[in-house]
Amino acid sequence: MQNFWNKIKLIWTDVILRKRVLFVLFMLVVFRLLSAIPIPGIDTLELSRFLSNNQFFGILNIFSGGGLSNLSIIMLGVGPYITSSIIMQLLTIMVPALKRIYHEEGEAGKKKFTQYSRLLTIPLAAIQGFSLLAILENQNILINLTAFDRITNLIIVISGSMLLMWLGELISEFGIGNGVSLIIFAGIVSQLPTEISQLIFTFDVSQIPLFLLFIASGILIIAGVVVVTEAERPIPVTYAKRVRGMKMYGGGSTYLPLRVNQAGVIPIIFALSLLLFPQMIGNFLAGSSNAILLSISKVLISFSQTSVLYAVLYFILVFLFTYFYTAVTFDPEALATNLQKNGAFIPGIRPGVSTSQYISSVLSRITLLGAVFLGFIAVLPLIVRSLTGITAIALGGTALLIVVSVVLDLIKKVDAQISMREY
Repeated sequence: MQNFWNKIKLIWTDVILRKRVLFVLFMLVVFRLLSAIPIPGIDTLELSRFLSNNQFFGILNIFSGGGLSNLSIIMLGVGPYITSSIIMQLLTIMVPALKRIYHEEGEAGKKKFTQYSRLLTIPLAAIQGFSLLAILENQNILINLTAFDRITNLIIVISGSMLLMWLGELISEFGIGNGVSLIIFAGIVSQLPTEISQLIFTFDVSQIPLFLLFIASGILIIAGVVVVTEAERPIPVTYAKRVRGMKMYGGGSTYLPLRVNQAGVIPIIFALSLLLFPQMIGNFLAGSSNAILLSISKVLISFSQTSVLYAVLYFILVFLFTYFYTAVTFDPEALATNLQKNGAFIPGIRPGVSTSQYISSVLSRITLLGAVFLGFIAVLPLIVRSLTGITAIALGGTALLIVVSVVLDLIKKVDAQISMREY
């Protein structure tokens, strides 16, 4: 605790660190103000009724940073940017030119890759914005709109999404931590007072044991998320001795840390996007007057988070995407090549192909644990709701994982800044 207060004191006494922290806080205030500005033409009573009965939009509201609950100008949140980043990383497998840019061109290649992601965000925001606005209009939440009003609303939500992406990049550049992650974090935390107040208003004395169990389980899950997020499998690496002139170089030993959860929260977001797609189509068709389309809509909407099939598919998709995303972002062959070029080897393993196969084998085993854990965290809110009847989206597994991951990353970034100042 003493160390914690010393760090706080150092942050506020160091001019540069204080400016960075204040800049992050200012940007988050701007973000919350933007989330309170609604788009034109909303029927507020119909909106509150619709959101109270729709878990689908409750999940989307998390990733919009709370902007969807009142249909703000940033109702799309950073969702389009996250989606474009995922698509670009997946394309590195299929397009060799992109793989070269991302892995081989260094910092310049990363900047070019980021620029492509930004450009892809615009059409994705247009598609998501059009679909979302059409669904809301079919539900009579957006009323008395002309063609000009529809185009205006679409331009507003696209611009809002791009503005939020820009704010996130400003936080990353001039603040501390990852800007996009901090925006999602702020959106989740902003929902906590509302959900806690709902739990208090519906509180019953007979439910005290249930709430105590809920709190104890939450603490254990947070501890589990921290352990798995920080867990590493060290692989020993030895550098061969080299003689240059009259001096000997190398000969040291170190280790290669392989994270248990290489993919982070990305597999959950990707699986959630696929599972929400049928529900989005169902909501889109719900306002149709055609009997066939209406029946299709009911079938798609029935594929909801309360069904066992949904939970099973959710777990399987998260499990598969964990392996898939790990394969995209981690290249054992390139790592083995770099070790060989630098005169390093894993004791007992031949350099080159054998090293690559060994690293792949270890990675597959530890990713199994990470994939099962992510799958459990993903379906945890569904299990809690079926057992207790408590529906708290901002306190659910995905939100919890995001919050803990962002806090851990932020602590590391702050420690790095403090260490740099000390040196």
